[in-house]
Amino acid sequence: MNTQPFVVAVFNTSPDTVDVLRVVLEHAGFVVVSAYTYELRDGEVDLDAFCRQHAPRIVIYDIAIPYDANWRLFLQIRSSAALKGCEFVVTTTHAAHVAKLAGPDVELFEIVGKPYDLGLVVDKVKSLCSAMT
Repeated sequence: MNTQPFVVAVFNTSPDTVDVLRVVLEHAGFVVVSAYTYELRDGEVDLDAFCRQHAPRIVIYDIAIPYDANWRLFLQIRSSAALKGCEFVVTTTHAAHVAKLAGPDVELFEIVGKPYDLGLVVDKVKSLCSAMT
């Protein structure tokens, strides 16, 4: 039985949100690593190297304004070989808009609107971990 804690990557634009998610997820027993979405977009953080170093199993990705550009970045990140087999939880300030971008056939991630219940985010992560074991 694997007793190693799951590594959760948080990709967000807000340092405050990253910090809050880190605290609640670490309190729930997860290892949390993070990068800012603009660092990924601009190539300041190499996604492949980040994944080799940290080996995340779950990614919490925030889709902020501009929604369409951040949705495209999400699709690029989600389809990367470095994150093959990872599960995703998507957060956003406008869940209806992001759901419209995603379309009806996307079932690979959860959309959690903001302001979100931190307990809900932790529950989503725990649920994904249970499904992966």
